[in-house]
Amino acid sequence: MQIQLPTEVQNCSNFVNNAFVAGAGEPLIIYSPWNGQKVGESRCSTKGDVDAAVSAASAAQVAWGETPIKERTKVMFNFREILLRDLEKISQIVAAENGKTPIEARAGVMKGVEVLEYAISLQNLDLGGKMEVSRGVHCEYRREALGVIANITPFNFPVMVPMWTIPIALTLGNAYIWKPSEKTPLASMWLANSLKEAGLPSGLFQVLQGGKETVEAIIDAPAVKAIGFVGSTKIAKMVYERATALGKRALALGGAKNHIVLLPDANLDLCGAGISDSFTGCAGQRCMAASVVLAFGDVEKHIAKIIERAKSQVLGQDMGAIITKEQVEFLNKAIDRAEKNGAKVLLDGRKTPAPKGMEEGYWIGPTVLDHVKPGSEAASFELFGPIVSIVRCQTIGEAMKIENEVEYGNACSVFTSSGVHAERVIQSAKAGMVGVNVGVPVPREPFSFGGINASKFGHGDITGAHSLDFWTNIKKVTTKWEPQSDQNWMS
Repeated sequence: MQIQLPTEVQNCSNFVNNAFVAGAGEPLIIYSPWNGQKVGESRCSTKGDVDAAVSAASAAQVAWGETPIKERTKVMFNFREILLRDLEKISQIVAAENGKTPIEARAGVMKGVEVLEYAISLQNLDLGGKMEVSRGVHCEYRREALGVIANITPFNFPVMVPMWTIPIALTLGNAYIWKPSEKTPLASMWLANSLKEAGLPSGLFQVLQGGKETVEAIIDAPAVKAIGFVGSTKIAKMVYERATALGKRALALGGAKNHIVLLPDANLDLCGAGISDSFTGCAGQRCMAASVVLAFGDVEKHIAKIIERAKSQVLGQDMGAIITKEQVEFLNKAIDRAEKNGAKVLLDGRKTPAPKGMEEGYWIGPTVLDHVKPGSEAASFELFGPIVSIVRCQTIGEAMKIENEVEYGNACSVFTSSGVHAERVIQSAKAGMVGVNVGVPVPREPFSFGGINASKFGHGDITGAHSLDFWTNIKKVTTKWEPQSDQNWMS
């Protein structure tokens, strides 16, 4: 599938009460990472814009929350059909504004569809429960919507990450306020139109474009009861602290420095493709990308396989672009610093030429650094690019000590043929998601997504069964209708 860049600059407005309206704040310009050209323009949302959208959402949510879940689910069925109908179109939009290849963008949309299908299944799951706890006394719990919730999403997955929360939160009866990344707002227009076509009542899905000030106004809005966030650890912590200081629920997912433990008994083909694709996929711009390989024993042939696979990745075809020119410059300098700090550059992405005709875009090729020192920038700081650092270890225990000492806790994997060694890594890893012979250990629904430590601020996970309690309140009801001839302490 070839990239199809927009031929005209797209206008990215707010979406309030099922209509597109411009924000009243400062202008925003969107550039395509593929060629550096302007592909969109928007305006930031002011506090007044936010207050109007939240007020409309609050008013619309009342009737929606009282609507039976089977009726709410009908809208989600329609939404799914529209997503699949327009799959190729939205994939091109995501690729153009984000820098992904169209195939990667398509995969992100399909992961969003998977979460949507889980949301659709909620109508057939037990969202309550009732039992006779004593003679004549019944207890039950009922799951009720919070009201208005908000979600703030990053540039790297313009559809997938918002789709982690949109279908579940709406199906559970909430109204939804979305602030997309100011770098990738084009997809938000398409999703808004799709939900409108699916029959979602006016006011229940509002999109507010903007930056920091818009985010702060959304968090501060009294009617917003819960905040979801995905982004860097620095900003995740700020969002969490601001929201919880106001007594609101917050679940803020931060950055990562994911480790892969590579053992000599690992299958060559599995580890070559699995590790390479992990750090080169989406140009390394994902919180589940492999960042560090903890190499134990004689694994030279395994590393050669990883490099062989990474070398085969053609920019613009197998691997996409970096989000901004500034990020490319940062990555180049990070490689420079690692080299000066003693790392050996086995594969140098700084020398990889840009695709023909895309020379003005933002490009860097796969990079493999060997003999990286534990605790150095390349070994412990999230670079967010197609760079993997190899740290040599004498024992599995040493490897796990290094993994444990990094502040993040998103993902850890092990490549081995030994069940004993795999289980040791699983038990020792300080990470919320662990894989065995899997380079990107993202759980599939209904198994939920979420890290620990500095990769997550808040309780629960953002998808799957462990997300339901975040978006709802549980009301407990105890009833008794007539006296009983025999009694115990409860009756």
